[in-house]
Amino acid sequence: QVLLVESGGGSVQAGGSLRLSCTLSGGTSSTYAMGWFRRAPGKEREFVAASIWNGGETLYLDSVKDRFTIFRDNTKNTVALEMNGLKSEDTADYYCVASTTWGELSSRNSRNWRFWGRGTQVSVSS
Repeated sequence: QVLLVESGGGSVQAGGSLRLSCTLSGGTSSTYAMGWFRRAPGKEREFVAASIWNGGETLYLDSVKDRFTIFRDNTKNTVALEMNGLKSEDTADYYCVASTTWGELSSRNSRNWRFWGRGTQVSVSS
C-alpha cells in the first residue's frame, strides 16, 4: 500500500513562505500523479495543485497559481509545494495525494485521488 507522509507545515506571518514536502513509500513516485489538497476550518476539501507523473504538466487552484509552485523529485519519491506570499486564507490542513489517473478536470476532484496523507497544518497569521 502506498503511504504518503507530509512535512514542512507550521506557522508563518502573512507574506511569508513555507515549503511543504511529501514522501511516497510503498511504490515508485514516477508511476503516480501527485498533488495537494487543503481543508480550512469549516470548509470542504479544496484542490491546491498537482503534478503529472514526470512533472511535465501541473495544475493549480486559480487563487494560488501566482504564489505556489509544485515540483517533484522522483529520484527521492517526493513532491513539494513551495508557498510564497502566504495569506490568512491559506490557513488549512494540507494533504498530499497520489493517483494512477490524471486529467485536467478530474484531478481537481478529491474523489479521483486514491491515496492520501495524514495532513500537515499551515497557519498564517495576519
